[in-house]
Amino acid sequence: MECEFPTVNSNKDEIKEIFESVKTIAILGLSPDESKASHRVAKYLQSVGYKIIPVYPKEETILGEKVYRSLVEIPFEVDMVDIFRKPAAFDAIADACIERGDIKVFWGQLALVNNEAAKKAKDAGMKVVQNHCTMVEHKALYS
Repeated sequence: MECEFPTVNSNKDEIKEIFESVKTIAILGLSPDESKASHRVAKYLQSVGYKIIPVYPKEETILGEKVYRSLVEIPFEVDMVDIFRKPAAFDAIADACIERGDIKVFWGQLALVNNEAAKKAKDAGMKVVQNHCTMVEHKALYS
């Protein structure tokens, strides 16, 4: 796997703006395993007031929330996707976000970068963050 440097990315001011404007966050790849980063990050985001929506291929509920198998199955508005999937999956995720039409933020977690998908999301009007952890960034701004 080749590491990619993020050429499409939001700055600190835009990240602060993101946290102040979003309410619902779909966590793509949210594991039910409490030891996994996706679980810890989602639990933190939930604890500071965000509505989290687990997207995972198994389970019925995670962190007390109904689990959806895909982004397109979620029957209500989603402000942001927080992606814990391999960068190769980002293209299809960007397409699903564009298809939905309501996603405002496309966020790839720490060490996850796909500039082609990020450019596609940005060109469709989304704010894009790559290679940053939502929990770390939120704590840095608000703790």
